[in-house]
Amino acid sequence: MALDETQYLKQINSPEDLRKLPPKELIKVCTELRDFIISSVSCNPGHFGASLGVVELTVALHYVFNTPYDKIIWDVGHQAYGHKILTGRRDRFHTNRKYKGISGFPSIFESEYDAFGVGHSSTSISAALGMAVAAQQKGEDRQIVAVIGDGAMTAGLAFEGLNNLAATKANVLVILNDNNMAIDPNVGGFSDYLVDIATSRTYNKLRREVFKALQKFNIGGPRSREMIIKINNSIKTLLTRQTNIFEGFNIRYFGPVDGHDVERLASVLKDLKEIKGPKVLHIITKKGKGFKLAEENQTAWHATGKKFDPHTGRFLEPSSNKPKPPKFQDVFGHTIIELAKQNNKIVGITPAMPTGCSLNLMMQQMPDRAFDVGIAEQHAVTFAAGLAIAGMVPFCNIYSTFMQRAYDQVIHDVALQKLNVVFCLDRGGLVGADGPTHHGAFDLAYFRCIPNMTIASPMDESELRNLMYTAQLPNQGPFAIRYPRGVGSLINWQTPFEEIKIGTGRKLADGQDLAFLTIGPIGVKVARIVEELQEEGITAGHYDMRFVKPLDEALLHEIFSKYKKIITIEDGTIVGGLGTAVLEFMSDNHYYATVHRMGIPDRFIEQGTQTELARDCGFDMESIRNTARKMAKES
Repeated sequence: MALDETQYLKQINSPEDLRKLPPKELIKVCTELRDFIISSVSCNPGHFGASLGVVELTVALHYVFNTPYDKIIWDVGHQAYGHKILTGRRDRFHTNRKYKGISGFPSIFESEYDAFGVGHSSTSISAALGMAVAAQQKGEDRQIVAVIGDGAMTAGLAFEGLNNLAATKANVLVILNDNNMAIDPNVGGFSDYLVDIATSRTYNKLRREVFKALQKFNIGGPRSREMIIKINNSIKTLLTRQTNIFEGFNIRYFGPVDGHDVERLASVLKDLKEIKGPKVLHIITKKGKGFKLAEENQTAWHATGKKFDPHTGRFLEPSSNKPKPPKFQDVFGHTIIELAKQNNKIVGITPAMPTGCSLNLMMQQMPDRAFDVGIAEQHAVTFAAGLAIAGMVPFCNIYSTFMQRAYDQVIHDVALQKLNVVFCLDRGGLVGADGPTHHGAFDLAYFRCIPNMTIASPMDESELRNLMYTAQLPNQGPFAIRYPRGVGSLINWQTPFEEIKIGTGRKLADGQDLAFLTIGPIGVKVARIVEELQEEGITAGHYDMRFVKPLDEALLHEIFSKYKKIITIEDGTIVGGLGTAVLEFMSDNHYYATVHRMGIPDRFIEQGTQTELARDCGFDMESIRNTARKMAKES
């Protein structure tokens, strides 16, 4: 939908403009906002279903609350497109997730309406509580709202925040966006009636009077509020014949409410503004609401990787019949099945990313040996440790950036006990449009300092298969294999399994002028550069290190004995990664050489295509060629 086709949206440059409208007009605003999101994402692919599902909630929140003074914290951020459009970024929304454009997630550096930067899940309740306590300390009458999905509620951090919230009087409204329709939510007139009672001024006046009476008869004190909440929740439990975890925490619970009735939502939120203290509003939504294909296939339409026709849903980018290499994630998915058929101890684990990492292939063929544990990375790692100590060989597949959340479990529960858990780190390196919260920049560095760890990165699909085969052999201990997002380089990738000796690299080319030391798929590009430089009269050695821990010291002795000019290249942070490891080896063994490190610099990298970001970081092909030319000329 073009902006000039809208009646309301083109007039809304901030939530203040939205609040000037009468409540009955909000339905039309929602229709235009939903159509605008569909039209925009059809031309500029990005996250899709989640934002469509919260259009009404987004409009109602900004209509009722005085944002940006009142704070809305969006969990994960996939659902924040409507929020961005309503808060002054409508005219820039075509740059969403693009290089130098607006972020695909809320960012405090982008807008005062983005109350908290997000990208990983389950942070909203803890952050909201911190903001609410700060407001109390400063005497500010702010409303703090945390919007969290039912999927994000599976993470331990959400429960930690909820537990702490229950012990306070902080003025926090938690909105549970429940879009899992398999739950069979309790909706309808009777539930609405209960919400009417619970949010009415009369009801809350009665609760205050009961509280005063308890104090008058010396039944007051610090447990009075808890007692009233228990009575309130017990009545609702009796009437509905159900209870929920929020009532177990003694937090006031309201709902379920239809999350697509914007007038109703606005009315409920207005009433909840008058109720102080911790509270939960449970809303029922449909992910992908308003776009039939996204409603019917929520997984496929979570994020669109291609442009599509907004009317038919047909993808517009032509598909080629020319064979192309598979995605690394699919190589993992097929290979773990092959290995599991040979080794009945192998099991697969993923925290809520079975399709994203292709473990869904194993879940279909071997459902009793593949586990989706929900958004719970810490649990995934310790669950894997429990399996390993009992003699199983778990392949724990976690995106590199999400593995950061389970760092203590890797150290304490796996590495310390030398357990054979295989960590498959998908999305290692620059991931593209998802930006700084999702780049897998730090894995080589943060794993390299952990004792007992083996850390490897394959140059191609065949190497990934062989590393997975090697990792499941007996007595290998903790083993990390990291690989990038996207396709590899081999068409014929299903090669026979071969064991790779731990800590061994390989020499791919010999030279005289300088040496390239690479790890991971960047080595494929460097191999082409070596051939191009040779045509210019520059001969370069090329070594695929393959392991960053343990290093191939025999290979490094050979390199430093021959070359005085060395370039290390990695799709990861140069602080603590392969380049740092090579410098440490050089120092420890008293070699002297000029070592130039190329990789992700010591800063957070924004969104863009992987090619654009590699150029921004200075290790795209042209930068590598120019660096080699310059070093070759230096005396």
